[in-house]
Amino acid sequence: MKPETHRRIVVSQKGGPEVLELVEKPTLDPKPGEVRIKVQAAGVSAFDAMISKGKFPGFPRVPLTPGCDVVGVVDKLGEGVSTLELGEAVAAGPFTTGGYTESICLPAAEVVPVPPAVDPAEAVCLIANYLTAHLMLHTAAEVRSGERILIQGAAGGVGTALLELGGLAGLEMWGTASQHNHELVSELGATPIDYRNEDVVERVRSLTDGGVDAVFDPIGGGRQLWRSYRTLRKGGRLVWFGVAATSKHGMKVIPASLLARLALSLIPDGKKAPMTPNADKIDQQPTLVELLDLLASGKIKPVVADRIPLAEARRAHETLAKGRYAGRMVLIASD
Repeated sequence: MKPETHRRIVVSQKGGPEVLELVEKPTLDPKPGEVRIKVQAAGVSAFDAMISKGKFPGFPRVPLTPGCDVVGVVDKLGEGVSTLELGEAVAAGPFTTGGYTESICLPAAEVVPVPPAVDPAEAVCLIANYLTAHLMLHTAAEVRSGERILIQGAAGGVGTALLELGGLAGLEMWGTASQHNHELVSELGATPIDYRNEDVVERVRSLTDGGVDAVFDPIGGGRQLWRSYRTLRKGGRLVWFGVAATSKHGMKVIPASLLARLALSLIPDGKKAPMTPNADKIDQQPTLVELLDLLASGKIKPVVADRIPLAEARRAHETLAKGRYAGRMVLIASD
């Protein structure tokens, strides 16, 4: 009998989109305590591209399969698993690699049930993007209803998540974005600011009568963080949580950002630049369950930039490199 196989994307050498190869691999059985998931949707992120390029020392080496989150259905139970059922829709992540695949085995304890009739492509957006947004809003910045916030990169995957969750939290919001994404930012409840053609600091100060209570920056870099910091009023909080600027300036952005955050935190002006919480130290499953319930009830609706077949993962990474999209791209592995 021919062994069961599945398709997955494998990166066998460091590089850009061209190194993503679709291969056929034997389908593994789950170990005790694991479940095997038939993947329906996998999220695509800039982090995946950086992993493929080998830009993070200490992270998995090639060969590897990118992807940090999946949604699918359980198609086999490992020994001792009684909390899930065959055919049950589930979500899993965030993890480091492995999501660009038709089949994956994961510990049952790390898997969360997905409510019936939820779109897998929308659900997978919650795992990394909305968990990050929730963590930044409620743990790092400790926002309160009625506060004013600025979101840098508001049309991105985490940016749109911050807008949706910020609206639910009763916040007044502004968001930087390219002109072609201003309508989307407005639809999500924020006042858009054209970062290419406007002085963001002066624009925010004029619109808010002195500054915002919190600014969320996924871009990084010393100059960028200083600009974000200057949009704050006294008592405001700068939350830096990403390094999107690496695509332009390389890995030097990371140490520059760390030094800038430290320097800003020492300025005695009443503003704060708190350390970003370590997601690995926080049990995020209850929050993911809460987010999935919000999705099922229609209270949030993630922006899916594109639904791309798994076999066309290269195209997804080519779009990542260009950057002209809103929300999050999703790979569709199966129906």
